[in-house]
Amino acid sequence: MKIVHIADTHLGLSAFNKIDPETGMNMREALMYDNFLAAIDRIIRLRPDALVHAGDLFHQVKPKTRAYTTAFEALRRLNEAGIPLLVIAGNHSMAKTRYTASPLEVLERGGHGIGGFHAAYQYRYRQVEVDDTVFHLIPNMLQPAGYREAFEAIEFSPAHNVLVTHGLASILKDRRLHTVAEHELDATIISDRFDYVALGHYHAQLQVTENAWYSGSLEYCNYGEIGDTKGGLLVDIGRREVEHIDLPHTPMLDLGRINCDGLDAKEVVHGIQEAVEGAGGRTYRAICQITLDGIRRDTLRSLDQKALQDARNRLLDLRLRTVTPEEERPIFREHSLVGVDYVREFERYVEQLHLTRRQEEFVRQTGTEVLRAVIARHREVDDAAQ
Repeated sequence: MKIVHIADTHLGLSAFNKIDPETGMNMREALMYDNFLAAIDRIIRLRPDALVHAGDLFHQVKPKTRAYTTAFEALRRLNEAGIPLLVIAGNHSMAKTRYTASPLEVLERGGHGIGGFHAAYQYRYRQVEVDDTVFHLIPNMLQPAGYREAFEAIEFSPAHNVLVTHGLASILKDRRLHTVAEHELDATIISDRFDYVALGHYHAQLQVTENAWYSGSLEYCNYGEIGDTKGGLLVDIGRREVEHIDLPHTPMLDLGRINCDGLDAKEVVHGIQEAVEGAGGRTYRAICQITLDGIRRDTLRSLDQKALQDARNRLLDLRLRTVTPEEERPIFREHSLVGVDYVREFERYVEQLHLTRRQEEFVRQTGTEVLRAVIARHREVDDAAQ
């Protein structure tokens, strides 16, 4: 039995406030639909015995029309290829009450007559048998205790068993995404009694235990993921072999750092333009980041945005990550929180909110100003006490 394991496709996610001139749709959103269907085609060419999706097929519990039609088209293609799809509800696309229809239920009803589609949602464990393998589907639960109840209801097959679930493995509890209904998975649930555990929610591709993997998200969902590996996993259940597979996605590129010490605004703009030009054609419709190291705030405010527009037009997005001289020294220390950079932690949080560039800049600027004022007041109190 060979399966492909993917997760966190987040169909319907939009960002960057850039419009596709052909469709009038948010360009980020349109590219994600196109890439998803291209990924399905590539998976079909691999001829797996099943495709497993470990949650967050959709970005919202009430998906957009295009998100639904894209999912139905993927179902049609998989059905024609004779490849069953097993999918569970993740925290983003899970109905928050028992009286709200799950988008996966809509797919089931709308895809009536399409065989090979198996979904687990509404906090209910489901068991699906494909050939000699039993798939134990545990969707995102309303309460953490729901995972334990579902696990205790499992009847293991004497052949092969695969667990598919969505949540944060306990060993990753320091890497919370701080999203709604994010639950920690008890380490005992990720049991070695399973031949394979297909996990969703954490967006980096990562092996958790000998038999448990996060496939990661297909796409880069925020700049905090810039170093992550994207794609899927090809899993041979019998041999317990796991192999990374590349799948289509919008690239996210780190175009390096510019030492801004002593540079004026015009020189910084020239450095940004050189960094984009130096990356060549791979920046076309890519998500790109450049770090402005040691830039002063007055210089940052003086950057000629019109001069950068040509570069921005070719990219899907250009983020200018700034490290100001003020940020280089340690910020407010306390015995219980030694060396915590509160400003940077806040910036990481903002990166995960899927805001437009204008919204992100406003929230980051306003929030950091408030944080710095609070930190300064604490520092004054500490200095006065010494």
